[in-house]
Amino acid sequence: MQSVAVLGLGKVGALTAELLVDAGFAVTGYDLAPQGGLKPRYRTASLDVSDDAALSAALGQADAVLSCLPFFLNTGIARIAHGLGIHYFDLTEDVPTTKAILELAQTSKGLMAPQCGLAPGFVGIVAADLIAQFDLCRSCKLRVGALPQHPTGLMGYSFNWSPEGVVNEYLNDCEVLENGEHKWVSPMEWIEKIVIGGVELEAFTTSGGLGTMCETYLGKVPNIDYKTMRYPGHVELMNFFFHELLMRDRKSEAGEILVNAKPPVEEDVVYIHVSAEGTADGALARREFVRALKPVEIAGKSRTAIAWTTASSVVAVIEMVRDGKLPAQGFLKQEDIPLGTFLTTQNGARYAG
Repeated sequence: MQSVAVLGLGKVGALTAELLVDAGFAVTGYDLAPQGGLKPRYRTASLDVSDDAALSAALGQADAVLSCLPFFLNTGIARIAHGLGIHYFDLTEDVPTTKAILELAQTSKGLMAPQCGLAPGFVGIVAADLIAQFDLCRSCKLRVGALPQHPTGLMGYSFNWSPEGVVNEYLNDCEVLENGEHKWVSPMEWIEKIVIGGVELEAFTTSGGLGTMCETYLGKVPNIDYKTMRYPGHVELMNFFFHELLMRDRKSEAGEILVNAKPPVEEDVVYIHVSAEGTADGALARREFVRALKPVEIAGKSRTAIAWTTASSVVAVIEMVRDGKLPAQGFLKQEDIPLGTFLTTQNGARYAG
């Protein structure tokens, strides 16, 4: 694998393309309307991904494709990649999309690797590593929050991530393992308090963050769940917005309203809190991986925390596939990626600190 087509050149997509160039790949970035300004270090071209013929022609020139587009476009892209026999990667949190890609992977000539971002993605790699440290693991809890460092207003939020993705995870049912049973529960519930570095946060259920972990650990770990972290009071307001005002029935308009009210910020923070409990060497123990990650400078430019964490995660996985440290065919589960190897890659090393 030497050449990668990156679809979608927003903040995450453009940064991902740069990191791939730094990692030694030949990159072509595609967008419906590539931005002008400074010429990037990779080739760019205009592409309408809804045009199957044009998409197939573009991807036919690459060894792999990475979709940094909204989740609802990914199934069609994955089908084209499958037909061409090239590797496929994406950042989706959408469960039906992942299940469709899993079906394609049964007859794939290349690797089908969805959910390679932050959550799902990196946190699943961490969770699997913690679970493996126990002789018997009784629970694993994954918590992630991408937030402004300096929140304002009652909502305490800024839309530094795809509004379509946020609305999707706030409204779709959530997979959990509870007392050994695979269940679906409502989003924006099971509210709990978490404190990281003296900062109080609230966590609540959202969809998609576990990836394929429920299937992997059914019968092995009785309790696994994923929650999004926000500043206190956020979830009550979002429940009011979506359910009492019935904005759940107007998803596109809901996203527009929220982004207009809370536009992106440059000074953000990504909180990660993954914990597992169980017995090790005959004793009950708890292991944790906790981080508060802030913007960093990459290639002479400050990158938001949500951009670099997401981009670094997927490029680290692509590095591992190229270097023969991960399979080159079939379906890739995030929990099958060894954390130690991930952290030694050029891009995964950013998480090591």
